[in-house]
Amino acid sequence: MSDELIDKLVREMAEWELPFYFCPFKVNEPLLDKRIIPLCERMINETLCGIRFFTNGSPLTDKNIEALANLKPGRFAQLWVSLNEYRPDEYKALMQLDFEQTASRLDRLHEYGFPHPVMLSTVGFPNEDFRRYCYERWPKFESMAIRNTGWLGQVEAQDYPVPDTECSRWWDLSIMANGIVSMCCMDSEGRFALGDVKKETMLEVYSRARHNRVEKQRNFYPCNTCNY
Repeated sequence: MSDELIDKLVREMAEWELPFYFCPFKVNEPLLDKRIIPLCERMINETLCGIRFFTNGSPLTDKNIEALANLKPGRFAQLWVSLNEYRPDEYKALMQLDFEQTASRLDRLHEYGFPHPVMLSTVGFPNEDFRRYCYERWPKFESMAIRNTGWLGQVEAQDYPVPDTECSRWWDLSIMANGIVSMCCMDSEGRFALGDVKKETMLEVYSRARHNRVEKQRNFYPCNTCNY
């Protein structure tokens, strides 16, 4: 995302009078962007946000751990690590990363006395073996297994019915680097765009999309195929 668009969005969020969560990622690794820590610091200083930070854990170097630890407690709500596997070969095949390197960095995070909550997650419910491994190796961290929802047909979903309710993702704005607001986090390519924040405000997109989705409930594609 360009510096100009980031600045526009931060200035908009600075005007919001209610607290909200800011999650600076979208199907990417945010710690590879040198601007990410200064952006989090600016958001804490200028807005009412709480930050939920998502990473795959591999770039949690000592420098990055310290930078995240120094973000204001209470405003940095959670560090979420998408670990996904604990078996080295399966991890390598899935993540294209070395498990022991990532795990050793989580060891350092665990030893550091990190002041913010940490969540380790995997996709595929219930996966008690993953959760047991995480608890035994990193007892200070929480863990979670999330059922596989299929990512709009990109992978095979677990066999759960489509809920006849609103979706919690309808409360989100999932903004791509080019300014397009996608349907949700699972719409990684913006195939179901809700708007463009280069041309309108985030609240304009949010209000219109929220009204339309609630009015239709799940009686529209692709939400009527998603079991999230």
